Amino acid sequence: MEDERKIILVGTAHVSKRSVEEVERIIENERPSAVAVELDLRRYMVLKGNRAEVNIVDIIRKGNIFLFLFQLFLSRFQKKIGEETGVKPGEEMLRAVEKAEEIGADVLLIDRDLSITMKRLWDELGFFDKLRLFYYFVKGMFEADDIEVDDLLEKDVLDMMVDEFRKISPKTAKILVDERDAFMARNLLQASSKYDRIVAVVGAGHKEGIERFMREPESIPDIAQLLEVKKRKISVARILGFLITMTVLFIFGSVLLYLGTSEFISAFTAWFLINGIPSAVFAALAGGHFLSVLTAFFVAWLTSLSPLLAAGWFSGIVEFMMRKPTQGDFEDMLNAESFRELFKNRAFRILFVAGMTNVGSAIGTFYGIWYLSTKYGVDIKEIVFQAVQNLIRL
Repeated sequence: MEDERKIILVGTAHVSKRSVEEVERIIENERPSAVAVELDLRRYMVLKGNRAEVNIVDIIRKGNIFLFLFQLFLSRFQKKIGEETGVKPGEEMLRAVEKAEEIGADVLLIDRDLSITMKRLWDELGFFDKLRLFYYFVKGMFEADDIEVDDLLEKDVLDMMVDEFRKISPKTAKILVDERDAFMARNLLQASSKYDRIVAVVGAGHKEGIERFMREPESIPDIAQLLEVKKRKISVARILGFLITMTVLFIFGSVLLYLGTSEFISAFTAWFLINGIPSAVFAALAGGHFLSVLTAFFVAWLTSLSPLLAAGWFSGIVEFMMRKPTQGDFEDMLNAESFRELFKNRAFRILFVAGMTNVGSAIGTFYGIWYLSTKYGVDIKEIVFQAVQNLIRL
């Protein structure tokens, strides 16, 4: 196939010194008109030393706290492996770019935007799947594992985790590997019509898939499909939130109507405390500022009644106001050698406080519903059943 002769795929380990040397040698020998690298624009800028500022308030407001932490743990895991092998993650990509500039070749960024990949992955994972992933990453961040460079030459760092991801969700490997293989193959095939010879530097785990798609270009999905990030107007979480709201309001209405004002005040006080205490306790466990903890305590009762609000939004923003992080704090998150060191980081603390507040609020919400329904004799099963029936009719 003509494209295969024009495109030379180099499979590398992202943290292997041997890969860096191989990339330099092949580019020097082949003298291509273009060098393609497994990077998107954002990662390229980071490798070149241009880090974009992180808007932590925006992360909290959009509810992307756990997604951001997930990406942080992934980056930290890769950096940890790089420290053990003596090579910075992505060094072979950076060297490929530098070598391309030395010989006057164009640089092609062929990978899909990382934020799209991570959002598509995040949307595929269920709540407990995400918890298992966090456990896996946190464990990998701070436990000493024996890592063989020879193993890394067969799979890059991200691909090393694909087998673990497959156990959690079969679609995970499809998003992390297969879709990106198709995306990069498409970009290479398009570039081959413009350049005489291309050296493409990709993770070893992607090489076989890219070659397969290049041989069978008709199997490459439509570009719009590969870039689609679902914007769910009605999610399972939001439906659950509305069910919770209707259930609690029904309980309060029943208590006020049948048991009187004094019992209503008693029920409201119980709801306030049951929601506020665990939210405040979890915010405190996350190392939150006194005012952040106080905020979590006072807003939890209200945010639990609204599917559009989260207690962590408020405690996180207050934490941001009390302990404003610098750009250096965000960069230092990747350099933490232990959870204790990470815990002291102001940027991580803000996200951790917001996330933990939400966990405490969720616990309080479900316990509060159970407590009110049992204490005041409300048949919670019947309420939920009727609510679901009404939703089905809609």
